[in-house]
Amino acid sequence: MRKLLALMPVIPYPPHQGTNIRNYNLLRHLADEYTIHLLTFYEGPKLSIPGPLREICEIMEAVPNPSHSMPKRLLRLISSPLPDVIYRKSSPLLLERLRELLAQNRYDLVHVEGIEMAQYGLWIASHRTGRKPALVFGDQNAEYLLQKRAFETDIRQPRYWPAAIYSLIQWQKLARYEAAICRKFDRVIAVSEADGEALKKLVPELEVRIVPNGIDVDFYSDFTPRNPPLADWSPWALVFTGKMDFRPNVDAALWFAQEILPKVREKFPQACFYVVGRNPHPRLKAIMDREGVVVTGYVEDIRPFIAFASVFVVPIRMGGGTRLKLLEAMAMKKAVVSTTLGAEGYPFRHGLHLLLADEPETFAEAVCRLLENEKERVRLGEEAFKLVDERYRWEKIVKALKETYEELLAR
Repeated sequence: MRKLLALMPVIPYPPHQGTNIRNYNLLRHLADEYTIHLLTFYEGPKLSIPGPLREICEIMEAVPNPSHSMPKRLLRLISSPLPDVIYRKSSPLLLERLRELLAQNRYDLVHVEGIEMAQYGLWIASHRTGRKPALVFGDQNAEYLLQKRAFETDIRQPRYWPAAIYSLIQWQKLARYEAAICRKFDRVIAVSEADGEALKKLVPELEVRIVPNGIDVDFYSDFTPRNPPLADWSPWALVFTGKMDFRPNVDAALWFAQEILPKVREKFPQACFYVVGRNPHPRLKAIMDREGVVVTGYVEDIRPFIAFASVFVVPIRMGGGTRLKLLEAMAMKKAVVSTTLGAEGYPFRHGLHLLLADEPETFAEAVCRLLENEKERVRLGEEAFKLVDERYRWEKIVKALKETYEELLAR
């Protein structure tokens, strides 16, 4: 079997949020053809290696997540030509362990997942002899585009201008850094055609392979709900899920609660917006006391919340990549209303698989249309499920990744 070294930003287990869902399932489905060594970071006071990763990886090593003081971060923001994101995972300890693993093993491939880990792939590129190991970079977002869109969103409101200035600076730094990554790695993988095109704008000659996000369809579709997940569950439940300290999710929750929900409640006074996900950002305190808004924080299982949703909403206005939350909802046959950006990267069609709306008025109208029409909700859910079941099972996704590996190694 060929030998693969995977560099990932966090231990990819449990697979409860976007990065971990993707990374765990990539490893799980690669393990039948590759001997996998995993090098990553752990959070908390001590390392605990989850049992499922012991079964997948021949070697799994993790070092403590690096910490950087706020004064040091601020100084780097001003003085460094490099983007802020790379310092979050800048660790001499991990680099030392990487050097040891490369000395002790003959890897066919090194797969680096996430821009914060790209620095270690760049180090390998500058120190390897010949073309081995082959270097693959998985770009889960076109990061410069994420910051560009964050700037364009935040600059509209004076209270968010500090965040807008940060994004403007990072957008420029990330564009240069991502271009350098694309030139140094042997293969770059994007999760959508849209992200691939964004990277080609930086490096026109770049050959990008698309390996989209996937989903364990049966885990969601076979779920049988019993009781609503919370007492006093609304008969008109509007559900949004995600990691709630992630800037695009925070913006989406605030925008929906402040601009869209009041319009929905004019027609459906009992409508309630459920914001479901861990680590609610302090900015969300602005909506926590609003009537018709529930911010849950961490939940052990999001499936009951999706199952009892009347409509699943994706009011995303910034970001890149693709959103696994859409696949989760559609695998449970839920009717979805999303912004165009929220559904970017997927072949979902407005009116067939979901409803798309980009302004508060049209978004609210789409939600109300579905709340009024159960037959329409069922139809959209069924059509969306067919497409997800056909195209986004992990077995099919990882097959495309294996083909990319084999083509690269054959060269």
